[in-house]
Amino acid sequence: MKALVSKVRAFAREEDGVALTEYLILLGLLVGGVITAVTTTGGNLSTAWTSWGTFFSSSLTCTSNAANGVTC
Repeated sequence: MKALVSKVRAFAREEDGVALTEYLILLGLLVGGVITAVTTTGGNLSTAWTSWGTFFSSSLTCTSNAANGVTC
């Protein structure tokens, strides 16, 4: 019984578990922040990419038609 009590006391005195818990909390916050940033940026980047594609597509179409004598 004394061995069990001494092991429990030794476990309570160790700070490795507390440090590990702190690191896991920080890791969770970091992962959550990265996921939020990627999700937000991905949506905005998709919208920007679509608008750029539309702009360049319409510009190339007008240039092509102008070369054929058709005005935009």
